[in-house]
Amino acid sequence: MGDRLRLAVGVMGNVASMLLYATPTLTFSRVMKKKNVEGFSCVPYVLALCNCCLYTWYGLPVVSYRWENFPVVTINGIGILLETSFILIYLWFSSAKGKKEVAKTVVSIILICVATGIISTFVFHDHHHRKVFVGSIAVVASAAMYASPLAVVRQVIKTESVEFMPFHLSLFSFLTSCLWLSYGLLSHDLFIASPNMVGVPLCMLQLMLYFKYRKNPIKELEPEKWPDLEFNDDKLKQEFHLDEKKDQSTLDVTENLSTKI
Repeated sequence: MGDRLRLAVGVMGNVASMLLYATPTLTFSRVMKKKNVEGFSCVPYVLALCNCCLYTWYGLPVVSYRWENFPVVTINGIGILLETSFILIYLWFSSAKGKKEVAKTVVSIILICVATGIISTFVFHDHHHRKVFVGSIAVVASAAMYASPLAVVRQVIKTESVEFMPFHLSLFSFLTSCLWLSYGLLSHDLFIASPNMVGVPLCMLQLMLYFKYRKNPIKELEPEKWPDLEFNDDKLKQEFHLDEKKDQSTLDVTENLSTKI
C-alpha cells in the first residue's frame, strides 16, 4: 500500500511539475512576440536547469538504488529540455550585456553538474555515499531555485503590480512543492523532501502577494532622480562650476551679439 501511494504521489508530482515547466511558454511567447525580454529575469530558469540536472543524476541507478526514484528521473529529464529551450530563447532576444551574464551563469552551472557527476562516480563507490553527496548539492540548488523568485517578489512589492509574476507559475510551483514534499516524506528521503519545505512557504508568499495586488494597475518605477547640487566630491564640484561658467559665457556672447544687431 505504501509503495502504491508513493508511486501515485510521484505520478501526480510529475503532472504538476509538467504544468510548472510548461507555464513559462506563455511568458516566452510574449517575449518572442515583442522581441524583447522586458523585465523578465533568466535566473529562475538557469537555477531550474541546474536543479533538473542534479535530480536527474540523483534518480538514476548510478546514485539511487536501481529505479527507486524513477518518477524523479522522468520529470527532471523533461525539465532539462524545456529549461534549455527557454534559456536559448532568452539569449536570442536579450541584450549583449544580458547574453554575457546568462552565458557565464549557464557555464558555471554546467561545470558544477559535471563535477558533481564525476566526483560521485569515481570518488564514492556505494549508493549511500553517492546519494548523500549528490543529494546535498541538489538540495542547495533546489533551495536556490525556490528562493530565486524573491527578486520578483521584491519588484511586486515595490511596483504593487504582478505583471512579471504570473499567477499560473506561482500556483503550479505551490502544487509541485506540496506533492514532492509528500513524495519525499513517503520515501523517507530528506534530499527530496527538504527543499520543498522551503518551497511551500515561499510559493504561498507569492500567491498571497498575487491576490493582494492582482487588481492594481501597472505602476512603472520612477526614474532615478538627478543628483542634488550638494556635491561631496571636489572634482565634481569643479566640473559643475566649469560647465556653469561655459553656459554663462555663451549666454553673454549671445546677448552682446543681439545688442550689436
